[in-house]
Amino acid sequence: MKNLIDFLNKNAHWFLLLLLEFLGAVLLFSFNSYQGSVYYTSANAISGKIYEIHSAMLSFINQAHNNETLTQRNYMLEQELARMQSLLDREGTGRDSAVIAMNDSATRYIRTIPAKVITNETNRAENYITINKGTTDGVRQDMAVTSGLGPVGVVYMASDHYAIVVPILNIKSALSVRIRGERYFGNLHWDGENITEAEVEDIPRFARFDKQNAWIETSGYSSIFPEGLIVGKVKSVHYSADGLSYKLGVELTTDFSRLRDVLVIDNKRQLERIRLMRAAKDSINVTR
Repeated sequence: MKNLIDFLNKNAHWFLLLLLEFLGAVLLFSFNSYQGSVYYTSANAISGKIYEIHSAMLSFINQAHNNETLTQRNYMLEQELARMQSLLDREGTGRDSAVIAMNDSATRYIRTIPAKVITNETNRAENYITINKGTTDGVRQDMAVTSGLGPVGVVYMASDHYAIVVPILNIKSALSVRIRGERYFGNLHWDGENITEAEVEDIPRFARFDKQNAWIETSGYSSIFPEGLIVGKVKSVHYSADGLSYKLGVELTTDFSRLRDVLVIDNKRQLERIRLMRAAKDSINVTR
């Protein structure tokens, strides 16, 4: 305490100077209009800059959450569009409220789990992706994984807090797809080369579609992916080796080189179909 009193006594003249400077500034800016306007203009500019920096910091901090929200919203909009398109394609159901209610009730069984990609391979023939959600978050084997732009892959295995995904960019991956607006189905494969493109095989030779503006989407025949998710746009059309079908070059909508935010689709109905199919196969193998 004695040291503090000695310090104040020793520097009292400096504290008095600072107090007088402060009082002088208050009197100057309070009773002189020009100096007051300069002060308020400068103060507003400084405070505005501070608020701008604060806003930028908050925006950066919330960016991850915003990306998750946008990814989930894009997926939900794709699903809504696919359901409405399906209703319009069915003759006589466009005005049937019972059918609409039935389709809407199907969405009750779908839950999306936002996740982050923590490792992403794109330079191998058999690539894998690791996400930061696992069984404790509800992620299970055979769940579909999608981004805001299109399908990503299928959960191969999951631990408590992580999961391994087999992406479309894996030569062993296959995805049932169709030409949007048409009834022609095929299988999408990756050839192990360009990470922005894939191929669709088994489109029948007699198929008629706009080869310049055709889009490829999930067919819904898969027990994993729901129907109507945009996969990519047709880039080239060729005949297969036997000449009986088309082979389509597809430019993928999902940018795997920048993949960060994804959604794991928890569809209880589709998982039930998978379990039933496996049980049927096991039963057939036992009876043989």
